[in-house]
Amino acid sequence: MTLVLIIDDAAFSRRMIRKFLQVDGYEILEASNGREGLDMVHKHQPNCVLADILMPDMNGFEFLQAMQNEQLKIPTIIISADIQEGARNQSYELGAVNFINKPPKENELRAAVQEVVNKESSNR
Repeated sequence: MTLVLIIDDAAFSRRMIRKFLQVDGYEILEASNGREGLDMVHKHQPNCVLADILMPDMNGFEFLQAMQNEQLKIPTIIISADIQEGARNQSYELGAVNFINKPPKENELRAAVQEVVNKESSNR
């Protein structure tokens, strides 16, 4: 079973993303901030992480930096309402594999996760 972790402080966003991805049969975990998300990464080793940028306690950039510092190679897709090119560039510099604007379109999100999962399974 493919495990996807959604990290977003907005319960509505997590619910929407969960609904989109459950269609494809993914097992879903949820965290409300980057620190909680990092703990879940350590405990569950998800196949893919979807993370917001603006969150309390540990934001998405700090989460990506922590993943980099710990050399955790879990593909992370940023889903953010921040449309500035700088946020997109910083996400990629910190190791994000994709950047999707909020609110995500169902087909775009499902395709991005599928691409990550397919790439990961072919690398094993």
